[in-house]
Amino acid sequence: MISRVEGRLVAKDLDSLEVITGGGVAYELTIPLNVFEATPRVGETVSLHTSLVVKEDSWQLFGFVSVFEKRLFEKLLTANGIGPSLAIGMLSALSATRLIRAIREKDIPTLQSVPRVGRKKAERLILDLSDKLDGLGETTGTAAAPASAAADDALRALVSLGYSNAEAEKGVRAALDAGGTGKSAAELIRTALAKLGGR
Repeated sequence: MISRVEGRLVAKDLDSLEVITGGGVAYELTIPLNVFEATPRVGETVSLHTSLVVKEDSWQLFGFVSVFEKRLFEKLLTANGIGPSLAIGMLSALSATRLIRAIREKDIPTLQSVPRVGRKKAERLILDLSDKLDGLGETTGTAAAPASAAADDALRALVSLGYSNAEAEKGVRAALDAGGTGKSAAELIRTALAKLGGR
């Protein structure tokens, strides 16, 4: 089992990376969007947790910033009708923490905001996983916005303005990182819009 890949980043796209190890072996990894945002520039060293999905006609390696995200990805694959591509899509559209919260709270509209997830698929995901998401090491997730009421309100407002869930979460995280903890939703929205460059 390949559980981690560390080496020099030789290629980087929105949905994949290529990493060459010190031994000269290059690995291509499929990634969610937050990994693209978190990894360094081409030529620098990167270390990612990985999950290997083996099918009859292919082997595919998936890369993640944290063990938490890797475990959630693997848990998503146990749900009926969820393949690797859709699981990665979910982790690209929503942070791992927000995705877990949506499943636990049976938040169908948030799940339906993910491309290729309709109401029936969202309901099935909730049925299969809502009581099976404990023990993933959620506190180790580094790429998720804190689940505060103000942050949630700011996220919803940004989405209503036309930003994707991923863009909205990125803006709110930036606002919180800039000293926004404890501020109102309106203050977070103003800071997030400034960070995102407006619309």
